[in-house]
Amino acid sequence: MQGFLRFMQLLSMVIWIGGLVFFAFVLAPVAFGVLPGIHEAGLVVGSSLKVFDKLALVCGATFLAATAGLFRQAPMRIRGRYEMEFLLACVMVLATAYLQWNIIPAMDQDQLQAGGDVNKLAHTDPVWQNFDKLHHRSENVAGMVLVVGLGVLFFMSRESLRLE
Repeated sequence: MQGFLRFMQLLSMVIWIGGLVFFAFVLAPVAFGVLPGIHEAGLVVGSSLKVFDKLALVCGATFLAATAGLFRQAPMRIRGRYEMEFLLACVMVLATAYLQWNIIPAMDQDQLQAGGDVNKLAHTDPVWQNFDKLHHRSENVAGMVLVVGLGVLFFMSRESLRLE
């Protein structure tokens, strides 16, 4: 059972972190570099992010369940490593939920107020300024999730390779 839980823990974190890396360093730059306009690229990236965040939340729930299972089976002397992984993953889940249910809907609302394309507004327009602020916040939150996830992977890499 420990082997299966460890596999689920690794699989969920690798999908989550790998997806973030792919999104930030492949999908977004390619979309903004290849598609004919910022609006079209934003539609692709924004739609992809909504789907990815749902996948990330499933990965987070899977990781937390697997880590809780490993914690309950672990001897007292090694439980601390699972506690740290669990707490860091909770931060990741909460940040991802904040993106999915707070920042992205607010950005969508700004898009609607702008008639579907916030890029048609002047940079002095309050709607554009709010959208830009939210966009930067979403990048910062996603970047933090990536860094925390790398921290989780670091803690996991420090674990013994043999099951205890």
